[in-house]
Amino acid sequence: MAFKNILLIDDDEDEHDIFRSALNQLSDNVSFDAIFDASDALNKLASKQLEPDVIFLDLNMPKMNGEVFLSQIKNNNSLKNIPVIIFSTASSPSTIRTVKEMGAADYITKPDSFEGLLNIMKPLIA
Repeated sequence: MAFKNILLIDDDEDEHDIFRSALNQLSDNVSFDAIFDASDALNKLASKQLEPDVIFLDLNMPKMNGEVFLSQIKNNNSLKNIPVIIFSTASSPSTIRTVKEMGAADYITKPDSFEGLLNIMKPLIA
């Protein structure tokens, strides 16, 4: 599945920059939004200020972590059909199993290189 409107929720500004660079290198037709705070993202999604095709979600964030966000979005009838791809450094099998059971569309462990990110993103971008 190829996505055109992408939202990244991650509290790390460097991750936003790297993700944006990868998307820009892969396509000129992608809309990209990045938010640092999951609770802010949830409010913007609920109010339709943001309408992404997919959400890339970090798990380890202050205030509202990724698992809480995922639970909130999957329990909201107007938002639950937005695919959420976990994009995290955490890679324990139990964490992956838990978030998939909660409704995550996929789980991607953050790569350790820009080239690795490009390879991961290439099949996901419209």
